[in-house]
Amino acid sequence: MFPTLQDLLGWMPPADTHAVFVALGLGAAGAAFLIEKRRRGVTDPRIPHIVLGALLGAALSSRLGTWAQHLDPTRNLSLVDQLAYGNASMLSALVGAWLGVHVAKRIVRYPERTGDLFAPAVALAMAIGRIGCLLTEQPGTPTGAGWGIVLDADAAARVGAPAGVPLHPSFVYEIVFHVVAFAALWWWLRHRPIAAGETLTLYIAAYGVFRFAVEFVRGNDVAWMGLTRPQLFLLVTIPLLLARIAYKSARGQFRASAPAEPGRTPQHEQQHA
Repeated sequence: MFPTLQDLLGWMPPADTHAVFVALGLGAAGAAFLIEKRRRGVTDPRIPHIVLGALLGAALSSRLGTWAQHLDPTRNLSLVDQLAYGNASMLSALVGAWLGVHVAKRIVRYPERTGDLFAPAVALAMAIGRIGCLLTEQPGTPTGAGWGIVLDADAAARVGAPAGVPLHPSFVYEIVFHVVAFAALWWWLRHRPIAAGETLTLYIAAYGVFRFAVEFVRGNDVAWMGLTRPQLFLLVTIPLLLARIAYKSARGQFRASAPAEPGRTPQHEQQHA
């Protein structure tokens, strides 16, 4: 485990490894967002306000999502300490970003869909950010596979994992998923006949299903009925996402012959997706 860049590379300053990769992910996501915005011809000056809403929503929700972990409130951090030092949840960050975008749209009165702009940027940010998790957090549960990660005694003690035992590289699985998702969003799905904004729905739904599965080898604490907290959250959200996809599909909005929504031409969809 490499909690600081100095632990990882030796000659680097003792900066927090996870924070650095999160920052790199956000930087790469910003570049991807700007390129996608230009490719789609979106020039509305209100877009920066919507991006700010997404970032603020993600920042707040990522911390709040892990706040009330104990039924006894005295065992939880204060709200201020949680926002400053608490653990962050990627699933909560995605929910917060979604809410932040919708609040910002209401404030600036922006009516168009923006999911297609955000989808590849989010996938790229997740892929890079998970490298920080891989380098600093418990890899996963024990595995007999040859690609397991083996921790020495010091590293195992630091992250609360068994030493000398091959562990599932669960974050590697996630990195591969997000890289593949980014490639699909960047080069393939953007050319498919998908309703405006729905590539983000497809990506989040696919990630939800994948994350539910990978939780079984992630090493997170079991909360109820053999499931972790993320899995319990996903039990509620995955059906909602799949219901949305089924509804859109029934309306023909995932087929080449999909009719344009009332009042919208195909060119309008491409420009404002």
